[in-house]
Amino acid sequence: MSSAGMGTSGEANLRHLLGRIAVVEARVRAAVARRREHDPAPDDPLRGLYLSDEQVDRLLLVEGTPPPPTGADATALDEVEHAADIAEAAGADLRIRRLARSFGLQPVDVELLLIALAPDLDSRLERLYGYLNDDVTLRRATIGLALDLCGASPANIDLRRRLSPASALVRGGLILVEEPARPFLTRSLRVPDRVTAHLLGDDQPDPAITALLEPAPPVDAADDLAIGRALQQGARLCYVRDRPGGAARTIAVAALTAAGHVPLCLQLGWLRPDDDLAALAQGLAREARLVGGGLVASPIEVLAERGPQAVRALADCAALAECTVPLVLTGHRGWDPSWTSAVPLLLDAPVPRSQDRADRWQANLNGDAPGDFEHAALTAQFLLTPEQVARAVQSARLQASLDGGALTLAHLQSGARAQNAAGLERLARRIDPTVSWGDLVLPPGPLTQLRELAARARHRDRVLHDWAMRPGGGRGCGVTALFVGDSGTGKTMSAEVIAAELGLDLYTVNLATVVDKYVGETEKNLERIFTEAAGVNGVLLFDEADAIFGKRSEVRDAHDRYANIETAYLLQRMESFDGLAILATNLRANVDEAFMRRLDAVIDFPTPDETQRRQLWERCLGSALPRAGDIDLDFCAHAFELSGGNIRSIALTAAYLVADADRPLSMADLIRAIQREYRKLGRLCLESEFGRYHALLT
Repeated sequence: MSSAGMGTSGEANLRHLLGRIAVVEARVRAAVARRREHDPAPDDPLRGLYLSDEQVDRLLLVEGTPPPPTGADATALDEVEHAADIAEAAGADLRIRRLARSFGLQPVDVELLLIALAPDLDSRLERLYGYLNDDVTLRRATIGLALDLCGASPANIDLRRRLSPASALVRGGLILVEEPARPFLTRSLRVPDRVTAHLLGDDQPDPAITALLEPAPPVDAADDLAIGRALQQGARLCYVRDRPGGAARTIAVAALTAAGHVPLCLQLGWLRPDDDLAALAQGLAREARLVGGGLVASPIEVLAERGPQAVRALADCAALAECTVPLVLTGHRGWDPSWTSAVPLLLDAPVPRSQDRADRWQANLNGDAPGDFEHAALTAQFLLTPEQVARAVQSARLQASLDGGALTLAHLQSGARAQNAAGLERLARRIDPTVSWGDLVLPPGPLTQLRELAARARHRDRVLHDWAMRPGGGRGCGVTALFVGDSGTGKTMSAEVIAAELGLDLYTVNLATVVDKYVGETEKNLERIFTEAAGVNGVLLFDEADAIFGKRSEVRDAHDRYANIETAYLLQRMESFDGLAILATNLRANVDEAFMRRLDAVIDFPTPDETQRRQLWERCLGSALPRAGDIDLDFCAHAFELSGGNIRSIALTAAYLVADADRPLSMADLIRAIQREYRKLGRLCLESEFGRYHALLT
């Protein structure tokens, strides 16, 4: 519709609304005239503050039923509605009529609504209402006054029911009946500001719910619209279970759009602990009905944590009970029938294919892909929803503008990592990888296995989903590996290198936050870790894994029994995990054999030989540390059988020694640093090892 057409429609709507208010005003004036005929002191300035003897005598008289609206009122109403018929036939949006259709209002309901609305549109009526209520503090229509203006008896049960809590007006949130402690007939009626604004042509949502609404994601005509057909056929409550990187919200929005509804997307994660869910649900249902919309609410886990009554407050709100507003809930967990008495339509969002995820990135990049862009580099290990992809690209562009250069793959990976939730950081330590393959010093065998592990993580979507190489069994799509080797042989660094290769963060699980002496608490802590990790694009590292992934033993007492239960739980949970998990241990024999069968890779990290130790010495000392001419790294590599972690510690100790003395590193400094490391390890400083440098020991 053109702007001129919209303006004409708005003018017609306002004329119709003000015309209906004029009819109400005529009835008010007639009621005032009738009251003045029998009022002994109509001009008393203290009227409504006290009762005179004459007023008491008048109240003691039995009055009959108020007269019905006059013929003049009926004629004026017919004229207003006839003009409205012509305007609506020309395409005008008359909101009082649309509201009546959406909320199922009868003509008398509309009359009551207009009577309650009148003082908000014409302040003169506020004082007249005070006069008719015989109370200067009651400037709004009371139930008794509204019935009077409709020409109904106060005992008319049908009209009284129109303002009961179960009525279309009250339950739909169109009228608020205030001061419930008062007698029924003297309770005030108020129209919420949002309803008043809507009738005047304003489509800005109520501020109470605006804070929870987020923009609807763009939809593709190719999206599955089966749920849309179900909504068109009368389904009003649907639950779409999502998958990591899935598009449940996009599917829900597409379905509502196909069914002719305006989608209102509710982010349940923005709820505050003190929010009144029942009032919020009523406001959301009212907003949806005002704009002809439907609700999309996610994630359902937020409500489920508050108990079944929280889900029920949203699912069983007034609008849904009257089958007018569709509600589509999304989440990652299965539907619990105890959440609501209504029977929902249940379906699972399809698992996103690698090409689908690549198309999401390409659509958001809009031809701005970097030269080194590879679909697999982003679509395989980053399981992002369509909304997260859009935010990731926006974040990458901001980062590129900060760097003052073109958009790169590193920017896109950083933007993708920025979509990770922070919940896992409360349970694990996040490490931003800063090492690469060139920093690893390993034999060819383990190094090849590490590259194969990275390739497995990168191509798992293609192999497991596109090629369906793991059908049935309920297994997840994750990748799990076991790193076995002595302390300091490079297990943690290798995990960091793999994370860097994939563009992911590394999360090291803190065992102190996992193991608990109380029965069942360890499993709960692990479940929280796995749940949080499922929503994070990162590598999960369980260091000292044998502490929680240990072997099951013969049951001799209750401790053995519960320890075995923990291990059995972990077996099941690891099998359903969809992420990349690495277990690191010093002792392979301590890990339960059942875990070994379920692992995708087992990589042994041997103690470095002399050649590798020589490389480690060179890399740990680096090129920036000034060295004296007597440094003999060949001797160090040959004489001292140390792991990479030990060599790194020695290099750091030596650097502090020379920094304090402000001189280049000498062989004497290096020997003293080795001596300090030997003492830490409880090893003797034998002359057979230190050779000609033994005299330098202190």
